[in-house]
Amino acid sequence: MPRSSLALLLPLLLLGACGAVGSRAVVQNTGPDELLKLRAGPGLGYSVILGLPDGTELERRHCVTEVGQLWCRVALADAPSVTGYVSEDYLSDG
Repeated sequence: MPRSSLALLLPLLLLGACGAVGSRAVVQNTGPDELLKLRAGPGLGYSVILGLPDGTELERRHCVTEVGQLWCRVALADAPSVTGYVSEDYLSDG
């Protein structure tokens, strides 16, 4: 595959791995008594906005890769003005 084709295909593959933009997602696998941290930016160095328990419904806005980790910008389904980034590892398709 030519290098230019690969460069065009890679962003589409990353979006596919993240789920459709605007799609529903549900927090999963945080563990007992643990919360998924909603962060101000895509990475562990950003401040925590709030903690999300398993079962929290979200809307995916877009996803980015930072330091080998896929982070998705999300909004709370019940409060769309509350937005931030979460690790894609803890999301399932809603």
